[in-house]
Amino acid sequence: MPSRPSRRDLLEGAAASAAALVLPMPAWAAAAGKDARLWYRQPAVAWTEALPVGNGRLGAMVFGGTTRERLQLNEDTLWTGGPYDPVNPAARDTLSEVRRLIDTGKFAEAQALANAKLMGVPRTQMAYQPVGDLLLDMPGIGAVAAYRRDLDLDTAIATTSFTAGGTRFHREVFAAPGDQVIVVEVTADRPFDIRIGLTSPHPGAVVSASGAALTLTGRNGERAGLAGRLRFAARAQVLTTGGTIVADRDSLRVRGARSVTVSIAMATSYRRFDDVSGDPETATLATLDLAQARGIDRIRAETIAAHRALFRRVTLDLGRTAIADRPTDERIRANDAAADPALAALYFDYGRYLLIASSRPGSQPANLQGIWNDQIKPPWESKYTVNINTEMNYWPAEVTALAECTEPLVRMVRELAVAGERTAQKMYGARGWVCHHNTDLWRATAPIDGAEWGLWPTGGAWLCTHLWDRYDYGRDLAYLRSVYPLMRGAALFFLDTLQTDPATGALVTNPSLSPENIHPAGASICAGPAMDMQILRDLFDQVGRAAALLAIDAPFAAEIAAACARLAPDHVGAEGQLQEWQRDWDAAAPEPHHRHVSHLYGLFPSDQIDLDRTPALAQAAHRSLELRGDESTGWATAWRANLWARLRDGDHAHRILAFLLGPERTYPNLFDAHPPFQIDGNFGGTRAIAEMLMQSRGDEILLLPALPSAWPTGSVTGLRARGRCAVDLEWRGGELVEAVFRGELPERRVIRLGTRRVEVVLTPGKAVRLRGSDQTRA
Repeated sequence: MPSRPSRRDLLEGAAASAAALVLPMPAWAAAAGKDARLWYRQPAVAWTEALPVGNGRLGAMVFGGTTRERLQLNEDTLWTGGPYDPVNPAARDTLSEVRRLIDTGKFAEAQALANAKLMGVPRTQMAYQPVGDLLLDMPGIGAVAAYRRDLDLDTAIATTSFTAGGTRFHREVFAAPGDQVIVVEVTADRPFDIRIGLTSPHPGAVVSASGAALTLTGRNGERAGLAGRLRFAARAQVLTTGGTIVADRDSLRVRGARSVTVSIAMATSYRRFDDVSGDPETATLATLDLAQARGIDRIRAETIAAHRALFRRVTLDLGRTAIADRPTDERIRANDAAADPALAALYFDYGRYLLIASSRPGSQPANLQGIWNDQIKPPWESKYTVNINTEMNYWPAEVTALAECTEPLVRMVRELAVAGERTAQKMYGARGWVCHHNTDLWRATAPIDGAEWGLWPTGGAWLCTHLWDRYDYGRDLAYLRSVYPLMRGAALFFLDTLQTDPATGALVTNPSLSPENIHPAGASICAGPAMDMQILRDLFDQVGRAAALLAIDAPFAAEIAAACARLAPDHVGAEGQLQEWQRDWDAAAPEPHHRHVSHLYGLFPSDQIDLDRTPALAQAAHRSLELRGDESTGWATAWRANLWARLRDGDHAHRILAFLLGPERTYPNLFDAHPPFQIDGNFGGTRAIAEMLMQSRGDEILLLPALPSAWPTGSVTGLRARGRCAVDLEWRGGELVEAVFRGELPERRVIRLGTRRVEVVLTPGKAVRLRGSDQTRA
């Protein structure tokens, strides 16, 4: 560890001799890894106390029971209904009248007409559903002592151990990404008996036992008049060391075993959003045959290795106090993030763990609950809400070096472009493609729920900014070429549908709304909300940049550049706030502390609004945040923390993070409490912590831009800046000690520490080290 530098050492050594690309793991990183664990002194009672495991496609919630263990099971394609097209046949003929009513200020009338004629049929979408439960029963084992359950974020293994009746029991659960099974292994230091069963909440589901296997089969549910068209199957294969297995009608009884291993495979007949012709029974049988041939020890080792290959890319240490020795639920109840900085580091690690567990190449994207859901009718159908929540799920992916986890999101956008092209043509008479504020497994893209929430056409455009981010962090031109048609199609839709504001002559979306807020005219529906304009500025700019990089489509790039120049600009209102709408309505809005801060998209996740380049707008965003308030729902609290980090107010961001980590917004298992549970708050909070430590935009990298006083000493390795650059930081006494940059491309970067700047030259295979300063950051 280098000695503390003097003032004149600020960023000295920018052109210093390069070090090897692979650097040894510092001692602090190894120590921090020991704390990457959730642990408890008692079994879970509520679902939000259970511990999640997952491999992207399969998930389980582990309760850690003693006489009865419950694993609640999910498979990511088990949703209600089947392929459908919800576009309202009356929408296209009604659209012009809705626009006219909006232009003339008759917002309530426009909203009523939109509700009658523009909304999807059905007005809701399909719901994500559980498969069922695996139950392990050991009745009569005696009094339990020395109990502990935990989830090791570094190995992705949930463990339960206890002593009962003089016998020491040990149970492990993990989800294998390569073998596509969930494994439960029970061992004891004496022979034991156990009963194994499968159950399902789906009406008509059937469980049968044969030999050493249990099979559960059924059909998905109906919703909103759409019949269930999916078949599903779960199969549990049991192996023992010693003992005997006896098959009952719907369970297996094991007697006298020293160890019992249960491998669970699950599948549905889903093949694609428009194809349900799969064979789940055959798929589960084949999966278990392969797993059995490979052996559990090999599967466990490969599961740990595959998880660590992603999880260990980033390490974080924010300091440690004695509170970190307590069980996780006690630390949350203590509600003192300032006294427990390691809890924020654990939350950060947990967010990365959850993304790895719920979104891997080949799986569905993480939905409102990731992949973990125990309800036939979950809150908000546990679907994809693309007016913030789905995007927030992926905010930490690039900056915490989990680019692979974005593959399901990119694939979903490809599928949405297919369905959204139909919606664009049938509803708007437009080219390109559109997605409104929600979608589901079947890639429905029409507006739903009601005009006051759903008539927002910019969801697909926002998703396309994630396609650009994937390029901007990775700089892979072949990838950019593959997604350019999706970005182009989203922009083309708006070229066809943008309207001229009769009052200003600017181009605006119409109809639209500012998710999911109500303006003082008594409706949500409006034209040109600030968020739409900001998203479209990003989309149009990114499509133009992509066309230039690919040396294609110059006439189209010129067309969108001209349209971008005509988009309605951001406005500052009478109270000094950034206006949410084209009119200065903010002060009189019915919900002054509304959970959405949609008009601040330009500050974060975008960087259109910036303290250096647009100080007046940044001040207006600051004022908007003051007016909106700090405390909100889980995900909305996480968004506010990111926004304050972008304003480089670390202590304010930390106050909001502290509320997010407290018992009002975090369940005992560290799941985010909207309430109820939504996983986006976990992912948003993870990104906020990263934003407080490092930000990147264009060719600039900002070091410790929002470091709070609660984290005076710490280190982080492996954060990713745009342009394929890894960043390690170490700080002490609130000041940077050292930064290390490892670029994979030959580029120049501007490194910023407060008001200080230095340019560095990055060379692939080399590391650049910069020394810090003991000066107070600006």
